[in-house]
Amino acid sequence: MTDYRRLRVALLGAGAVGSQVASLLLKHGDELADRAGASLELAGIAVRDLDAPRDVELPRELFTTDAESLITGADIVIELMGGIEPARSHILLGLGSGADVVTANKALLATHGPEVFEAADRVGASVYYEAAAAGAIPIIRPLRDSLAGDRVVRIMGIVNGTTNYILDRMDSEGADFADVLADAQRLGYAEADPTADVEGYDAAQKAAILASLAFHTAVPLDAVHREGITSITAAMIEEAAAAGFVIKLLAVCERLSGDDSESISVRVYPALVPRSHPLASVHGANNAVFVEAEAAGSLMFYGAGAGGVQTASAVLGDVVSAARRHIAGGVGVGESTRANLPIVSIGHVTTRYQITLEVADEPGVLATIAGILSDGGVSVATLVQTVAQTEEGATAHLIIGTHRAPDSALSAAVDRLADSGVVERVVSVLRVEGE
Repeated sequence: MTDYRRLRVALLGAGAVGSQVASLLLKHGDELADRAGASLELAGIAVRDLDAPRDVELPRELFTTDAESLITGADIVIELMGGIEPARSHILLGLGSGADVVTANKALLATHGPEVFEAADRVGASVYYEAAAAGAIPIIRPLRDSLAGDRVVRIMGIVNGTTNYILDRMDSEGADFADVLADAQRLGYAEADPTADVEGYDAAQKAAILASLAFHTAVPLDAVHREGITSITAAMIEEAAAAGFVIKLLAVCERLSGDDSESISVRVYPALVPRSHPLASVHGANNAVFVEAEAAGSLMFYGAGAGGVQTASAVLGDVVSAARRHIAGGVGVGESTRANLPIVSIGHVTTRYQITLEVADEPGVLATIAGILSDGGVSVATLVQTVAQTEEGATAHLIIGTHRAPDSALSAAVDRLADSGVVERVVSVLRVEGE
């Protein structure tokens, strides 16, 4: 092997991803050195419990509980612990010690990203986080580097594999949410507590990261509108299919242009996607990110959004980049958040709804509903009505597709329908994306 300069790598965490990163570093060290132009020495692996079971067998002498000593002696720190603390403190310590940092910690970056990037800028270091937004899918570098000279208009992403697995099986099998969730937990796609996935928190963290990169604006997590998929039923999936749609949990990051100004919207919710759209064909636990840019046009990034060895691929790509920077010298490239575009609430977004109602099958009901919508500035594009006989009488099931309107107007119209007296129940409300 060529006599390369040696770089010490500190690994924090040896879970599903960390153990795979360590294994690949040891197994392919010579090959990675040839790519990086530096010998990558795994100096140690910091863990909480030295005797915890690992997914991969690794040399015991590499493990330590003394994270701080390991960090301060490293050139590159790989943080794969997850959570906020002590990950945040360890990353700041590494940057302050002159190391570059590689992390897959979406929760930390979504909540403390500006602090971390400012710390890196102060010492001329770099933070790499390709694995933080969509697992093995290379999306961070395209947004940060390849599209830096373009104007990204919109991002729509399926960025959570658990929810996509659930919704895909509901669509293909007609299964109920609870049954598929239980299967996902047995297969390891969902945690014992699936809240972060099914309520959209995980996707919201990734949306904040993607929007910050795409629009060169720091996007705090609390600015992301979030809805989960726990209200999605087999009946809603069936109705979507009949209308030519599939339901996906989407992260949507959008540039909004006004008369003399621009703003951005960042949101996560289940939406109806036309089956002709590329995102509709994303199956199983896979992820995909669909980017629309003014000059580049439409771009699609697809692949595994999770998994130990898959995510390790993205982490090691960042390690090679960090090593190359060390060899080349100079200060790290900071994050570009100087646009400072205002972030608006979801009410400012123009979209269209599919509203499903149960109403009494009586004369004048449709006219009343149409009047409520019209008074709110909402026009009807499609209407499908079915009637069912019950012991209490006939009940009409209405599926109303609206034309595009401000989300605030659509939401207010739904509230007025619910309070109108002619609507027995608002069954569901879904937005339509990707048309």
